[in-house]
Amino acid sequence: MKFAKRIVLTTTALAAATAGTLLGVTAAQATPSQPARVGADVPAALKVPDGNRLTGVFSAEGVQTYTCTDGAWTLLEPAATLWVKGDRSHRSVALHSRGPVWVSTVDGSAVNAAAVANSPKPGTIPELLLKSTATRGTGVFADVSYIQRLNTQGGVAPATACTGTDQTSVPYSATYTFYKPAK
Repeated sequence: MKFAKRIVLTTTALAAATAGTLLGVTAAQATPSQPARVGADVPAALKVPDGNRLTGVFSAEGVQTYTCTDGAWTLLEPAATLWVKGDRSHRSVALHSRGPVWVSTVDGSAVNAAAVANSPKPGTIPELLLKSTATRGTGVFADVSYIQRLNTQGGVAPATACTGTDQTSVPYSATYTFYKPAK
């Protein structure tokens, strides 16, 4: 029992100690009037509504998995690993999967979301604005209100026809930004 308590305390201490690092931005970068720059200017359709503040910027690499439906490729699910933008070690701090859902690998918090706007980009999957539909836990993804998928590269479904129950996974990368209500 003492060992189990020690693990819980150590995990809690680790989560608390790394919370600022997990967010990937400093307080100065995340002010509502001066959001952290995460690449090219964000298209107007993907702007997060006023009243929200930037709380995390993560780089992501993974795949977009497509399945054959009636002879055409349709998105089945994404699968990606996220790390703090700029962290050269690429230490995983979250996983992204079907839902879509993002789950912290450090504190177990999670956010589900649904796309509310997109901005197509030639040769890559579109950039997105997603609105949270549910959150879990008290960690880095607690109370997330909006997510942006920006700086997308790759991940486009094959242009070729498919048959039967074929599946294919196409590598992609992106930057994910997370916002919470300003308090």
